[in-house]
Amino acid sequence: MNVHAPQMVPHLTTANSGPLELIETQILEHQSRIEAWFRRQWSRTPAPFYASVDLRNAGFKLAPVDTNLFPAGFNNLNPGFLPLAYHATQSAMQRLCADAYEVLIIPENHTRNLFYLESVATLQQIVQQAGYAVRIGSLLPDIGDGKQIELPSGRTLKLEPIRRENDKLRVADSTPCAILLNNDLSAGRPEILENLKQHIIPPLQLGWSNRLKSQHFAVYRDLATEFAGLLELDPWLIDPLSRNCGCIDFMKREGYECLEKHVGELLSQIQAKYTEYKIDKKPFVFIKADSGSYGMGVMTVSSVEEIGQLNRKQRTRMDATKEGQKIHKVIIQEGVYTSETLNGNSVAEPVVYMIDHFVIGGFYRVHSGKTQTENLNSPGMHFEPLAFADACCSPDRHCSPNAEPNRFYAYGVIARLALLAAARECAAIELAA
Repeated sequence: MNVHAPQMVPHLTTANSGPLELIETQILEHQSRIEAWFRRQWSRTPAPFYASVDLRNAGFKLAPVDTNLFPAGFNNLNPGFLPLAYHATQSAMQRLCADAYEVLIIPENHTRNLFYLESVATLQQIVQQAGYAVRIGSLLPDIGDGKQIELPSGRTLKLEPIRRENDKLRVADSTPCAILLNNDLSAGRPEILENLKQHIIPPLQLGWSNRLKSQHFAVYRDLATEFAGLLELDPWLIDPLSRNCGCIDFMKREGYECLEKHVGELLSQIQAKYTEYKIDKKPFVFIKADSGSYGMGVMTVSSVEEIGQLNRKQRTRMDATKEGQKIHKVIIQEGVYTSETLNGNSVAEPVVYMIDHFVIGGFYRVHSGKTQTENLNSPGMHFEPLAFADACCSPDRHCSPNAEPNRFYAYGVIARLALLAAARECAAIELAA
């Protein structure tokens, strides 16, 4: 792959005018102020070790729709720009665990998902190239003496059993200095990881067994308001409106009153904004499990009536998320259209990856079988790497606001804003622990 070749940038089907041009123009004009503002924020609230942020670009609105603190797509990044990740990893480890020299990565309990294991192999490469010895420890109870997995890329990933001795984890005859979790703990916090003397990065409290999307986006809303004031923008242009409901059971049709109430109010709120900006589109919302990832437990509706009309298949999809975890709480999030398309017919959305507070790359999630209003994180998707090396931090004011470097810079700004929300969220969770 020629990493210096221009990367394909999806076409915006919405004309670059009105709110979108305003967002990108204001971001470009205030670049110095934005970077100074971020620098002050990171000094007060350090970033999580790593994160990925899913963005949606409607042409009139650019906003994050999900923030994952255990990213699982490192293999989709442009390999030519991995040196960015090496340097960011050195910075993060120096801050979080300065005396570490050996790192144990604990991944998800997948042995058949080769796409995920390719991501783990790339993560291992990143940490190794940052100067650390790396081993992969498995939480699988039937791992035996370990397992070697041949990957499609030609690499071999070695999963090793871990054992606990007093308050430390060991792999064979090694006692790693730090433990890097790439397991989002959707099924809960394994007892073997509790109360260890070793550094656990990120902390256990940040897994989906503790964390809620509704809490994250509540923090993000406050930050978006503060940031929009800096740019003299309407916060709605960078913030997906949301509400949440607890005590819901889709199979038993319990909790629908709360769901219908908030869906109706949120659709009305979105319509008011569409009217204000003369946007000729139909509002819709995503209903998502309030915790968990992998695109499970997600549906879209554009009217209150659709909730009462859910069939058994739809309710079954909304009954449980990853690892079979029952869905009891949902976040109702403003649906942000994705108006970017690849090859004229495949809808696309950018995903931005960060280590420490640095943007290290990203990719477009592309799906030829979905529409502008649907969840693209589903079977049938594929990925197109982004040329994020300079563009994420070096906009070009001589180009139009939606030119490649400037659009990438805008992506990086909004993604870092979501990362900062996650940092504040993490600080609050750790303080309460």
